[in-house]
Amino acid sequence: MTISFRRAAVLATMLLATGVPALGASTPKPSPTPKITKGLPPPSLPNFPIHTAFVVEVNKLGQVVRVKSGTWSKVPMFNTWTYGNALQMWIRHPDGSAEVGLYKVTYDYDPKTKQVKRIPSLISAGGAWGDQEGAANQMIDLARKEAQEHQKQVQAQDKSLPSLQQIRGESPSPSPSPQPTI
Repeated sequence: MTISFRRAAVLATMLLATGVPALGASTPKPSPTPKITKGLPPPSLPNFPIHTAFVVEVNKLGQVVRVKSGTWSKVPMFNTWTYGNALQMWIRHPDGSAEVGLYKVTYDYDPKTKQVKRIPSLISAGGAWGDQEGAANQMIDLARKEAQEHQKQVQAQDKSLPSLQQIRGESPSPSPSPQPTI
């Protein structure tokens, strides 16, 4: 027998005599996989009805231009949700056409069904805001402008900062030697 074979035989005998039965007896049972919930938990909804109403101006495309007035509930979060929804909504006829006008939009929360019913209704047709841009488009344009301004500020700040090599006190890296020609 060779030395390596003897060593392997001795090691296998030692494992069988001492380690393997102990390892088999002490192996824990697998635990169930924990359940992972995705996203945020649902908001806690009240057990009483909630009502808000907004008077909105609608342009020729059916977009809400602005909220003219509103009736608020006692639940600030519901007010925020419904106000934001009113600013982003479109009011159109079933055929896709829209009518410039002043509309009342009501939001009613039913605690039994946990549903919010949104009901738009025309108050008066026409208005000077027919050619104005919708509120949602205005918000998007404003966000784009703010992002561009922020990007310009970051670029200007980057130009005024010293390079990483200057901060470390290193000399610039050497340029590559000429490439060999083939």
